[in-house]
Amino acid sequence: MPFVYGIDTSYLIYVLPALIFALIAQAMVKSTFAKYAKIPSDGRMTGRDAARLILDANGLYHVAVTEVAGELTDHFDPKANVIRLSQSVYGVSSAAAVGVAAHEAGHAVQYAEKYLPMKIRSAIIPATNIGSNLAVPLVLLGILFSIPAISYLGVIFFGAAVVFQLVTLPVEFNASRRAINGLKASGRVSDTGLAAVKKVLTAAAMTYVAALATALGNMLRLMSLANRSRRR
Repeated sequence: MPFVYGIDTSYLIYVLPALIFALIAQAMVKSTFAKYAKIPSDGRMTGRDAARLILDANGLYHVAVTEVAGELTDHFDPKANVIRLSQSVYGVSSAAAVGVAAHEAGHAVQYAEKYLPMKIRSAIIPATNIGSNLAVPLVLLGILFSIPAISYLGVIFFGAAVVFQLVTLPVEFNASRRAINGLKASGRVSDTGLAAVKKVLTAAAMTYVAALATALGNMLRLMSLANRSRRR
């Protein structure tokens, strides 16, 4: 039964646990970053230095590294060929800053090498946006007019969002692996420093796992709602 005492049980079963997981993952990222932001990096290496180190080692001298406002707003922009590092990373010489910056540099290397999962993720962004926007309205229309096919079409559309999150995992994990390997190969980061970087990147990776869990939870909920239109 989808509703008990006015409560949507499908939300409680499929979505709420994933949201709780996502909140925990976000809290872990912030606490881990805060912890290792207090630990100086080897050789006082800043976030910009770490990004530049990996970029130059891969011949990506044309990729710029700039500062952007905010906290944990770090990202690689493939269209502009620039890595934008937040104020808490760019000029900061901490283990956390080095880890985050190196990760973004890993994305730049992926783009330069035409890493397949990254290409797939970029290609399905338009379909993901359209599918996410149309999914819920289609499911609700199918329920309203008792046309299961419309509801199931909405579920299929939302599937694009799940695929996007699924493809995101190897992209993010691989970027972190490239970051760690690049720092290690440079010989400028100690084993202790690398361990700190791994802690920061592992915590960040959990947010992407949580995003996939949330997408799956929402899709299962939509499937539950779609099944209701079939039973009416």
